[in-house]
Amino acid sequence: METALLITTLTTLTLAIILTPTLLHFLLKNFQSSPKTITLTTKYAFLTSLVPTALFLQSGLENITALWEWKFTMNFKIPLTLKMDQYSMLFLPIALFVTWSILEFAASYMASDPHTTKFFSYLTTFLIAMLTLTLANNIFLLFIGWEGVGIMSFLLISWWYGRAEANTAALQAVLYNRIGDIGLILSMAWLTTNLNSWEMQHLPSPAETPTLPLLGLILAATGKSAQFGLHPWLPAAMEGPTPVSALLHSSTMVVAGIFLLIRTHPLLSNNKTALTLCLCLGSMSTLFAAICALAQNDIKKIIAFSTSSQLGLMMVTIGLNLPQLAFLHISTHAFFKAMLFLCSGSIIHSLNGEQDIRKMGNLQKTLPTTTSCLTIGSLALMGTPFLAGFFSKDLIIENLNTSYLNAWALLLTLLATAFTATYSLRMMLLVQTEPTRTPAITPMNENNPQITNPITRLALGSIMTGMLITSYMTPAQTPPMTMPPLTKTAAIVMSILGIIVALEITTLTHTLSQPKQNHYLNFSTALGYFNPLAHRLSSMILLHAGQKIANHLIDLSWYKKMGPEGLANLQISAAKTSTTLHKGLIKTYLGSYALSILIILLLL
Repeated sequence: METALLITTLTTLTLAIILTPTLLHFLLKNFQSSPKTITLTTKYAFLTSLVPTALFLQSGLENITALWEWKFTMNFKIPLTLKMDQYSMLFLPIALFVTWSILEFAASYMASDPHTTKFFSYLTTFLIAMLTLTLANNIFLLFIGWEGVGIMSFLLISWWYGRAEANTAALQAVLYNRIGDIGLILSMAWLTTNLNSWEMQHLPSPAETPTLPLLGLILAATGKSAQFGLHPWLPAAMEGPTPVSALLHSSTMVVAGIFLLIRTHPLLSNNKTALTLCLCLGSMSTLFAAICALAQNDIKKIIAFSTSSQLGLMMVTIGLNLPQLAFLHISTHAFFKAMLFLCSGSIIHSLNGEQDIRKMGNLQKTLPTTTSCLTIGSLALMGTPFLAGFFSKDLIIENLNTSYLNAWALLLTLLATAFTATYSLRMMLLVQTEPTRTPAITPMNENNPQITNPITRLALGSIMTGMLITSYMTPAQTPPMTMPPLTKTAAIVMSILGIIVALEITTLTHTLSQPKQNHYLNFSTALGYFNPLAHRLSSMILLHAGQKIANHLIDLSWYKKMGPEGLANLQISAAKTSTTLHKGLIKTYLGSYALSILIILLLL
């Protein structure tokens, strides 16, 4: 009991430490928080969070803490409760460690920005919203965190609001997420009417849950975690500053949808329709994003599509009925994805804002630390043995290989694994190897510890975390112990095939002339033609139909009601009225005359 109380107290203290600078800034007029203060606060919060996490891992005590109860109506109460379990206690230090590294990097990256303190406050609020979502034991509290990350993503993506692209990208993120929110609100409404509670421990058994509310939860996860169909906002979010991209894509916002499905997984566990939908949606998302990444030239866009691809892999894991494995991939993915974005930020900063990988080259000599960490991150993303990504990615593909599921999803996921290796190697070769394609006068400087320290720290995390987390996280289902060698090594084999393809294409680009452009060749470059179809064609059809209907209605109302026919009908009705009134009766005339005078007198 004492250990549980200590875990709760220290977790609450961690949250209080993060909030301190922001609260003091609003409460005390003389207090001026700075980027350095906010970074140090996050660092201390991370160090504090290690204690409750260590206590939890040692004791294994799951704990639910009630903070306050909102008596909404007589029959429906909303207790705001926090849940300290395996997911929340492991995610807390990971999110804080990644955010601390990003904030330290941002202090140098955003030094010339006029409102850095406000920017840092936004980033910490973003983190708080995500931690609220992960610690929430109540769907209402989870929804507050859910909307919090949505609002903060809008403010941070559009941080440089003078750029039209940044504003468009922020609006796009909000609109796509609103579609997902509809699903979550409908599922909450179903729980209210059928269960009369939003507590996680009161969720109905899988046998009692119909498919419709589960589809709402999947729709919510599709919007927030950028699955196929609602994915365009994620690469568009690259218009925000690089620290925002790093935080958004690693440990906040995009993993919120997957985390929702992990939390509510007891509802999905026996519903074959919901699980199959997750599996097919995830496999399609992971392959589509990998195809889009193949031909991108913007370094941030390549990393953004790789995020979308890994989120698809997490959704596949939910479809396999393995929520713990999905959480493991969230945890390992956070480190190397944050590091990849920080490396790209360092390269862009050194090249005076250049983001096109075709205009880079031979940077391993001028930026050795950044490019070495970029290589480690790319290898971890590929699933190279004994790096962080291997421990989760390899397990996912092993379980997919040995499950009784459709071969279509397996084939798409294996193809995506090969393509991941292809686009990662392409990026590494163009950025790091010869010839030099950067301008001769570009001032490259990597001596700033605020740039190199966070990247190196995350590189160590990308190497170590997979082994550390897997040693503490016991799987809910017994993993298959025996399997053929090809099944066991499927992930590595596909990665090696992807590397061979990348090397072969690299060789061919120097010897063959470029083929004539067609729709099939441009599929990857044009992002699968999804944006023109979704944002242009459908909008044109709807607006054209609306205009046609409006024109018809205006013509109808003008000609029938106001125009010649309307005047003719008015004259006929007036003539009929006059004939009914004029009957030559003096009594009727005097009555109407007296009544009209009475009304005038009353009005006056």
